[in-house]
Amino acid sequence: MELAGRVALVTGGGRRVGRALAEALGRNGARVVVHYNASAKGADETVRAIRAAGGDADSVQSDLTSAEAPAALVDEVVARFGGVDVLVNSAAVMERTPFGSVTGAQWDAMFALNLRAPFLLAQAAAPALRERRGLIINMADLAAFETWPAYVPHGISKAGIVQMTRALARVLAPEVRVNAIAPGAVLLPDDWDDASGEHLEQTTPLRRIGSPDDVVGAMLYLIAADYVTGETIIVDGGRHVRS
Repeated sequence: MELAGRVALVTGGGRRVGRALAEALGRNGARVVVHYNASAKGADETVRAIRAAGGDADSVQSDLTSAEAPAALVDEVVARFGGVDVLVNSAAVMERTPFGSVTGAQWDAMFALNLRAPFLLAQAAAPALRERRGLIINMADLAAFETWPAYVPHGISKAGIVQMTRALARVLAPEVRVNAIAPGAVLLPDDWDDASGEHLEQTTPLRRIGSPDDVVGAMLYLIAADYVTGETIIVDGGRHVRS
């Protein structure tokens, strides 16, 4: 797919990896719709960065934890921008929830954003994506393939993204390709200290922490790879192959 002139909706595009993905799409010629919920400042910064680089971008607010919000967001994007060619499901929450302390409210909130919203967004966007032979890129996580005791619900939600990617790739073929990216340590959590980061670096086979650019590279590959669908690319410096 050539991105020039295409409409790309990036959820969670005002923060962290989502921002890097949105800016990369803009640099490559897409008209980027930067979704945000509470991060209005970050979304505005993303839009300004894309425009400053000569690209085209706008922002749209939506609370995707509401069951009605995904369809309404897609409707707004289609009405304002004429369609959708690329859907990047990046909005998510990673909350420390050690086993034994997880509440029903925590579980429901996490799954509403991490898993239900991407599915409902894909479902709502499917007609527009089929019409324009578009694609979906879902953001999974290394936690989908490992067991992290302090992040069990998060890992389950991301494992659901991997399976959803496979299922949607079959359902939406041949018009729409659906793939996912599972980042490892490309950005450390905000509350981590230097010692934690150093330990993570030393226990990663490639002996370094990644960066959002590593995820951007995987996204651009999946956009260009017209014969790839239903796949999840792990971008983790080799952590998933540790013995």
